[in-house]
Amino acid sequence: MRLSSSQALARLQRLCSRSEKCTADIRKKLADWEVPAAEAPEIIASLQAGGFVDEQRYAKAFARDKSRLARWGLLKISNALKNKQINDAVIKAALAEIDPSTAHNNLVHLLRQKKQSLKPDSPEAQKVKLLRFALSRGYSYEEARGVVDGLFKMVPHK
Repeated sequence: MRLSSSQALARLQRLCSRSEKCTADIRKKLADWEVPAAEAPEIIASLQAGGFVDEQRYAKAFARDKSRLARWGLLKISNALKNKQINDAVIKAALAEIDPSTAHNNLVHLLRQKKQSLKPDSPEAQKVKLLRFALSRGYSYEEARGVVDGLFKMVPHK
């Protein structure tokens, strides 16, 4: 579907009014709509000037939502923002707004749930599976190891 610059701008304004978008999302939409690449900078500048697109606001909302709703760890959030071509300083500021105790509680919650779903293997096998799961969710090895060890100390051994 080929759109003119003015049609694309109007659509993007409506889209950005409903949800946060970053510059990379906008560029992808423009490419999907077959808007000439030479016109993209002007459209993006217009959206930024109108307050429709703001990388800092996007990064903070993304980090907050992924931490709170999807229970992602800081590493996964950071990598996802880097894949969206967000500046490192903006990523750092967005991650700083995530409460460390909330992130830790998220990890504890995730690992407790996962532990209940595991087959009754040996404790060592369960620990490995839990560690892999925590790492895949973007938590550091050290933090995951501490929580996993804590989960197995609470359970009396047979």
